[in-house]
Amino acid sequence: MSISQNIIDNLKNQGANPDLYQLNLINELCGIKPYKKFSINKIFFKDNNLGIYIWGNVGRGKTLITKTFISELNRDDIRSFHYIDLMNFIHDELKNNSGRKDPLLLISKNLVKNTCMIFVDEFQVEDVADAMIIGDLFKLLSKFGTKIILTSNAHPNELYKDGLQRQKFLSSIKIFIKRMKIFNLNGDIDYRTRNIIKFDNNKDNKIISDDEIFLFIDNNFGIDKQKTNKININNRKFSCKLKSNNILWIEFDTFFGEPTSSSDFTNITSKFDWIFISNFKYFDDDQIDTIRRFISFIDIAYKGKAKIKFFLNETDIDNIYTGSNIDNLWVRCKSRLIEMQTEEFLTNKSNKI
Repeated sequence: MSISQNIIDNLKNQGANPDLYQLNLINELCGIKPYKKFSINKIFFKDNNLGIYIWGNVGRGKTLITKTFISELNRDDIRSFHYIDLMNFIHDELKNNSGRKDPLLLISKNLVKNTCMIFVDEFQVEDVADAMIIGDLFKLLSKFGTKIILTSNAHPNELYKDGLQRQKFLSSIKIFIKRMKIFNLNGDIDYRTRNIIKFDNNKDNKIISDDEIFLFIDNNFGIDKQKTNKININNRKFSCKLKSNNILWIEFDTFFGEPTSSSDFTNITSKFDWIFISNFKYFDDDQIDTIRRFISFIDIAYKGKAKIKFFLNETDIDNIYTGSNIDNLWVRCKSRLIEMQTEEFLTNKSNKI
């Protein structure tokens, strides 16, 4: 059986039935032929096909398909990084090689040593220091025979948009990008959203544990090495269950029990692709401040079409607030909570504002 068919079967086993665009991506990936270990061709023969740059909307399956492809290759000489982890590695290596001649060249040689392929997930350039480094690094990497796969939400021409010294960055990276296949994973099916919708925490009254939530987030988004249980909002620190990449996981009673404001809620709903909320509890008018904050958060999240997963477990939405002082506000909030869990809302097919 071909590698491409193995990938398709593997994806179907994970609940993902590839569409036409994804099938084309699988074929493109299978066309990448990394050198065998210790191949003399890698040293003396210059292959103009450096690899592939895959870009497209969030949740289209870029990471899932690429990781499945790499798994099917079944090689131990492939290096995979999340972009943030790659940059942290480079900065650490620059410190370790401080004072040495051409430290970036040394780092590039270290990266490709005994490596047939490098995969960098969620490639994004936002910091000026990183922009100056990454452009020069990839220009150096293009001189070796190691294949490279990048996934990103942006076309190469849109990288580091409006950034300082952007022309210098573009000048450095264009030599590298010129030898990459640029593949747009088009289409509008967000597989992460689909998986999250299907992850029904109320099915058969099942209670979803924190470990299950963590594993679910890891499987769908990956957990970066910079994960933390603190979040900085408007120059203030708050506790959270997890902050990793572009997702945030907070606990209902802990987060909304703190003195947060509407500007804080606007900050996080615009900053994160997904927000997960767990540990719901019942409150009455004795905890009215907590309920007011939650209602304000839902108002802002609803209007901004923020994607939120509520892990209600056995908590009944009707009875989260059992007081009477702000019952009129709670009725509206309750209606929005119900709508925000629907497929129409999470896929932006709802016309309501």
